[in-house]
Amino acid sequence: MVAALNFPLNLPLAKSGVDRAAHLRLDQAELDALWLRAKILHFNGEKFLTDATGLRFLAPEKIEGGERYFLGIDSDSTPYFVLRSDELLGSEEEYRSLREAQFNELHIGLAVHSQSLSLWHKRHPKCSTCGSDTFPTLGGSVRKCASCETDHYPRTDPAIIVLTRDSDDRILLGRQQVWPEHRFSTFAGFVEPGESFEAAVIREVKEEANVSVHSIQYVGSQPWPFPASLMIAFSAIIEDPASAAPDGEEIVDIKWLDRDSIIAELKSETLLLPPPMSVARAMIDAWYKADGVDRPRLDSPESWR
Repeated sequence: MVAALNFPLNLPLAKSGVDRAAHLRLDQAELDALWLRAKILHFNGEKFLTDATGLRFLAPEKIEGGERYFLGIDSDSTPYFVLRSDELLGSEEEYRSLREAQFNELHIGLAVHSQSLSLWHKRHPKCSTCGSDTFPTLGGSVRKCASCETDHYPRTDPAIIVLTRDSDDRILLGRQQVWPEHRFSTFAGFVEPGESFEAAVIREVKEEANVSVHSIQYVGSQPWPFPASLMIAFSAIIEDPASAAPDGEEIVDIKWLDRDSIIAELKSETLLLPPPMSVARAMIDAWYKADGVDRPRLDSPESWR
């Protein structure tokens, strides 16, 4: 009997401590008033200005230039904005990427929203209809063409990610050539036009690991702003485990793991797991704990790609 995954998954990037208050985006005068008492974080296109407590917030009177986007209001009615500009507003050592920083729940929610929104604005300075310049409006939730007045809205790329198991409750992980040595993870891929999430799960697992799956179960989602993905997570059971094989292109190796072997390989340093903030790691951790047996925690060095 295959054990069910524990819920809910611990998905750090799915947490948020602010109300996005979308209705306030419609009133520019209100946004201007909020800006004057806001906490403002700075994203320079790659990293955030930080201090010892996490994000370092700036006062509005000290800010010139850049583009500003409204993020929302916290439970104390404090407004938050992000300033996107290329220059440094502190020392280079004070800037940390989302992958490097240790943020609390409030800060990580602000950072994920800020990075996703800022990278979209940076990639869309021109109108896709007429080619003219665009500018941010409605608190940064829209870019408007200065010529034809077309409104452009942020886009998020949906991607499925799936923890695959066999009838003996082993998990199957794959390795991409570009990853650090010994790094293995769950299978994932972008949803194609006109495709359902479930169909994408079946297709991606078949393409990458040459197996068919059934009992597809939704387990959670979180944004992955590198640069603009939303990871939709599933678990699935493999029908034909003996057929498992890497595709040789995207996936160059596969590995079957049970709960004892995953610990053994971590200790022997023949396995690196995905980073703790990823959906893949959350699913692996949930599977590892699902049978209720008290075992050592899964410790793995950070292995970003």
